Amino acid sequence: MCGILGCNFNSVNFAEALKYIENRGPDFQDIKVIENKSFGHTRLSIIDLDSEANQPMVFDDILLVFNGEIYNYKEIIKDEKIEVKTASDSEVIIRLYQKYGDDFLNKLNGMFSFCIYDMKKDRYFCARDRYGKKPFFYYFKDNKFIFSSSIKSILKLLPKKPNLNKVALSKYLQYFTSYGEDTFYQDIKKLEAATYMVFENKNLTTKRFYKINTYKKIKDENRALIDIEELLFKSVETRLVGDVEVASLLSGGIDSSLISALYTKISNKKINTYSIGYDEYKNYCELDYAQITAQHINSNHNPVVIGKNDFIEYFEDSLEALEEPHGDSAAIPLNILTRKIHNDGIKTVLSGEGSDEIFLGYDNYAKFLKYYEFEKTLSAHQNDFLDDIIGALQNNTKESEYLRRIVKKQTLYNSFGEIYTDIQKKRLFKRVPSFKGEKPKNDPVDWMSYIDLKIWLGDGLLSKVDRISMRNSLEVRTPFLDYNLVNYMFSVQSSIKVGDTNKYLLKKVASKYIPNEIINRTKKGFNSPFNEWLQQEYKDDILNTILKVNNETNLFNESYVKHIYELAKSRKFKQHLYSLYVFAKWYEKEYMN
Repeated sequence: MCGILGCNFNSVNFAEALKYIENRGPDFQDIKVIENKSFGHTRLSIIDLDSEANQPMVFDDILLVFNGEIYNYKEIIKDEKIEVKTASDSEVIIRLYQKYGDDFLNKLNGMFSFCIYDMKKDRYFCARDRYGKKPFFYYFKDNKFIFSSSIKSILKLLPKKPNLNKVALSKYLQYFTSYGEDTFYQDIKKLEAATYMVFENKNLTTKRFYKINTYKKIKDENRALIDIEELLFKSVETRLVGDVEVASLLSGGIDSSLISALYTKISNKKINTYSIGYDEYKNYCELDYAQITAQHINSNHNPVVIGKNDFIEYFEDSLEALEEPHGDSAAIPLNILTRKIHNDGIKTVLSGEGSDEIFLGYDNYAKFLKYYEFEKTLSAHQNDFLDDIIGALQNNTKESEYLRRIVKKQTLYNSFGEIYTDIQKKRLFKRVPSFKGEKPKNDPVDWMSYIDLKIWLGDGLLSKVDRISMRNSLEVRTPFLDYNLVNYMFSVQSSIKVGDTNKYLLKKVASKYIPNEIINRTKKGFNSPFNEWLQQEYKDDILNTILKVNNETNLFNESYVKHIYELAKSRKFKQHLYSLYVFAKWYEKEYMN
């Protein structure tokens, strides 16, 4: 797990720009300049700790800067009969490129973002993993090309800061994160998940390399349970690769509990587990449930208890780590927890992200059950049905209506509902070829999983986890997002996946490994008393900061901002106020100071 940076021109600021990704790789860093083209890398040593694996890595006029882990690199070396000179997973990427050109990415099982520079062809080949676990930002304008793991590094290489991207702001206020290629800065973009990019002869092109396969529906529940259990075991075992200690996050929910239990069984050792809780507002605290699982698997458990002062101490640092506005307040306790793990000398942890999306864990999914006879519904009311999907997934309630009213229509899109309709129907819906075989528009359950994998997981959860954990030089591995498991779950008949409860199939598998008390408990997201603590600490400064920014930008409807602020005092619309406050603090720092 590392940080990457590169540009196709000389810059006196390059070394300074590299400092913004030092936290991603504190073990080693280096810069190589090739014919006025600069490449930088910061390394967190996990696989092959020797200096031979340092980057930028060069073999046979091929240069690589790589961020991530390739879990199956040893299998690739054997199956592809590749000759390597190091024991690192990085070199395997170079050798595959030499053997196959651009057509090798689907051979990789891992999380990655990288750039290969082919010196003989003066060609950049860049790629990002299937679900967007690792970040890749880039800038391309006036033949100036920059890429990095960090937006701040790119900003350091530009003559002036780009203007606010209002499209990203529109998306953010609807989903609490910006998704797709947009960042909050004009002309700085994200390479989308499952996509590669080529920069050659002053032209930049992108292409998707991975598409979820929905062929061969698995219709036998017993067969599905056997296969899922086997895939989970293999996924966890694969993610134990490396030359450093691996710990496990343990929230007390079914996902992290099962991962921790499987890790214990595979390793046959006393593993290290970590969880976080609160010394007040105990309704948010899950430490008791985490302790139940920890005792069951006999882990070396490390509960971290925090209070308001801890939260406020890490609040600004967490916003800084995220680089852009991000509406998930769980970033702050995650920052505290990952700092603790880093201070304990651990570089890698397992985590449970991805389970809700592929095993149907979110409560909103229950809204689809009344539409489950989809053959009739879609044929007669296809457009109405899609609108219902959109409405459920975007939390299209009274709360969303307040957000629509906050934004002044003349300065952004017409309304957030219309933004989503445009993007979802015209952009995602036309991307039906992203699914081979049976089109997901004929299967609402596949659509639910796909939309959440595409938007909320990749651009919301995974971006938060990566930026916060790497703030503390900690690699997070997600066994539920092994592409073999994801592909398999899309091949399972939807009626089997839905069952009679959320996470129906996963609960059946988990019943063999974790206590029923964990399996049958009511789902509870990773939450915190963020609203209570922020209100106690900052009081009217919250509203004043938002209004100060609005006086500068004229973006929002002031009366509705004030209304939401008052509602948040009684714990209503608190997520919406938090998102406005986070944006205002970011804008004030970036454009008003």
